[in-house]
Amino acid sequence: MPLLELRGVSARYGPLQALHGVDLSVGEGEIVAVLGANGAGKTTTLRAISATVRTSGEIVFAGGRLPRRPEAVARAGIAHVPEGRGTFSQLSVEENLRLGAHVRHDRAGVKADRERVLRRFPILAERRRQAAGTLSGGEQQQLALGRALMQRPRLLLLDEPSLGLAPLVVAGFYDVVRELNEQDGLSVLVVEQNANLALESSSRAYVLEVGRVAFDGPSAALRRHESVRRSYLGY
Repeated sequence: MPLLELRGVSARYGPLQALHGVDLSVGEGEIVAVLGANGAGKTTTLRAISATVRTSGEIVFAGGRLPRRPEAVARAGIAHVPEGRGTFSQLSVEENLRLGAHVRHDRAGVKADRERVLRRFPILAERRRQAAGTLSGGEQQQLALGRALMQRPRLLLLDEPSLGLAPLVVAGFYDVVRELNEQDGLSVLVVEQNANLALESSSRAYVLEVGRVAFDGPSAALRRHESVRRSYLGY
């Protein structure tokens, strides 16, 4: 049974329907990518899972229907790193990390996880009392990921993590994501416009076009798919 499964999920913003019956799954310990052009419904797919957009259809997580309230989704074990990182710019690095654990009540565990995050991202440890808004883009992305890890999630949702970052910074970020997946068994669903990077980093992928799944399958196979190559990989 998949860890996460979307069954015929549609989503809308007022009168505008953004998703049309999307079927998608993420297995335990799997990295899955979602590709597509602007407006294809990639971000809306993550928002549907996080219950921040109106949906119909069924979303199942860990064998049960996922609640339709954002805080309940977080409590269920899903952490969402939104496009633009979503850090609280006026708060310090440490305060942002504490907010990431707002659904938890195990104070000793929260403290231990905060120290673990700071060891994983040494630059955040150096700047733990610095306002998040003064960090570089790459440092803010590290903070956004660290804050998500403070939830102790089973599934991590990443929305355009490479956006606006230098290639070397992006490579380092994805190295950390792969490490979390391989060493901790963290499942990941990543939305990414850099199709080459997404397919290199994932085991399976979905291609959305106008709110519908156009193609899906193993990432290696999609790299060889003629339509995917021409439209998203540039060759």
